[in-house]
Amino acid sequence: MSLKSAVELRIPDILHAHGKPISLYDLSAKLEIPPGRTDSLRRLMRVLVSSGCFATESEESYLLTPASSLLVRDKDTGASPFLLAMLDQVLLTPWQSLGVWFHSEAQAFVGLKSLIDVGGGTGALALTIAKAFPSIKCTVLDLSHVVADAPEGTPVNFMEGNMFEYVPPFDAVILKWILHDWNDEECVKILKQCKKAIPTKEEGGKVMIVDMVVNSKREDVKATETQLCFDVLMMVLTGGREREEHEWEKMFIDAGFSDYKVTHGSGVLSLIEVYP
Repeated sequence: MSLKSAVELRIPDILHAHGKPISLYDLSAKLEIPPGRTDSLRRLMRVLVSSGCFATESEESYLLTPASSLLVRDKDTGASPFLLAMLDQVLLTPWQSLGVWFHSEAQAFVGLKSLIDVGGGTGALALTIAKAFPSIKCTVLDLSHVVADAPEGTPVNFMEGNMFEYVPPFDAVILKWILHDWNDEECVKILKQCKKAIPTKEEGGKVMIVDMVVNSKREDVKATETQLCFDVLMMVLTGGREREEHEWEKMFIDAGFSDYKVTHGSGVLSLIEVYP
């Protein structure tokens, strides 16, 4: 949040425009903050220097680092809009109660003895589920270089693999923020592998997708705006997209699934349960 504050204050832009190290008092003057807040600014800059976001030439003289140079807004490669989007309250709020969300949607986990988080990284989501539902065996599937950094001593198991080639059999498969990285054709390939991994609908098999379901008609205009910004971001960065419900439905049909259910969250994410 300290970095978010610096970007909102446009401190990287000021340091870039200044062209040389800037003193605390000159920075304070350019920010036009009250004199009584200068010490607060010093403390903010101190933590950002400590974390490598900015550098100092003398005790209270600041300049950009390669990292903070990426946050200058007049550069085509500037990352400040992305950072602000990632730290937007609309996006952060749901994460503050992720455990509560899983408990409130406990019906989605009824009857499951095992699940695999495909593309689950170092297991943050799987660990949350394992703690909320200790009876469920939770496993993460990801590429070898990702699994190599997986934490030890947790109730989560880790497996090396490629979701395009094979997903091992489990009661349920979870895909959190995976499919928006890919175009429809690639998503269908992933979903087909997931479908092979789960039992029938009657036996409780399903794919659980945590992702955005874009709804331009929803009352929460800010949430919709965030979703649409992410859609453009995916278009530029990965060739993927954020999808409306009918776009999700078409992919499910193309992958051979029979039915699905959408549960909208309090922010920009939804839970989609897809049945074989």
